[in-house]
Amino acid sequence: MSNKEELKTLKDVQDFRVDMDRPLHSATHEEILSGKTTDVYFIRTMEILTHMGLQEKVVTAEIFPRKAGIMAGIREAENILRDKNIKIWAIEEGDSFEAMDTVVRIEGPYSEFGIFETVVLGCLSSASGWATAARDCRQACGDKPFVCFGSRHVHPAVAPVMERAAVIGGANNASCILGAKLIGKEPTGTVPHAAFIIAGDTLKVAEVYDSITPEEHSRIILVDTFKDEVEETLRVANRLKERLGGIRLDTPSERGGVTPGLVRELRARLDQEGFNWVKIFVSGGLNPDKIRLLSDAGADAFGVGSYISSAAPIDMTMDIKEVEGKAIAKRGRIPGLIHNDKLKRIK
Repeated sequence: MSNKEELKTLKDVQDFRVDMDRPLHSATHEEILSGKTTDVYFIRTMEILTHMGLQEKVVTAEIFPRKAGIMAGIREAENILRDKNIKIWAIEEGDSFEAMDTVVRIEGPYSEFGIFETVVLGCLSSASGWATAARDCRQACGDKPFVCFGSRHVHPAVAPVMERAAVIGGANNASCILGAKLIGKEPTGTVPHAAFIIAGDTLKVAEVYDSITPEEHSRIILVDTFKDEVEETLRVANRLKERLGGIRLDTPSERGGVTPGLVRELRARLDQEGFNWVKIFVSGGLNPDKIRLLSDAGADAFGVGSYISSAAPIDMTMDIKEVEGKAIAKRGRIPGLIHNDKLKRIK
């Protein structure tokens, strides 16, 4: 069986062969769209229903979250089910939801979408978790910009999904090239410590960065590699002058991290030397509480990684609520459809 053939039976599962030498363990688009990443019990369910002649019964299923959050992942879920003979209603990406809200409704023959429950829920759960964490950061930043730097903390196969979700949740941009472009943006980022360490001097890197960077791009220089952050900042500012857009603080936790005191001192020194236009960009282990403290101290922009990338998925559940138009539910749930004004027909 090829990766493009949709699984129908347990024999299909048994016949599916995997190349053990494949370079990456992540699923391909074809494997996801053909049901290769579903839970096997959904294939068993289809075999049972087919044997009973019930596989074409029209059902209405609803998806709901276990806690409040921000929706992301709808576009992927819609694309997974694009060619199926079903109707779909959903809230929009970026919409807020409360626990137990109906966020997606699917109507059609169970055979059209049943085996895709696993992957649809996975798309919504992970992306909504990341978007919700990004919304926490947006609220902490207020009107100040922040960029998602979380790609290094997740598998590269899902890094673009995560950073796209972060922008939906409130990030101004993302550093992951594919993640940013998937949301219609050009990726953004400064220069890592590696460049400075290899070159051996912050000022030398700053000069070359300035000389080769297009005029329209802001020059933001990392200043914590070798010298005191304030000393290094003033060296760079005195050389680049009005061409310097900002400096980035990423002081490691081994040296106490970026503190409000450091930000306040740096802002004061820059202003005293006449560099009041130079912005202070901070990164390194930021969370909403740290963002608020550093923002109050004078930080102008933020790079957030692990707080977003490590956010727990928001548990999503799919329940069948009608069979052939008749309200039904398992014990503990209310039979019939649960209304939500935010639902819109998308298919």
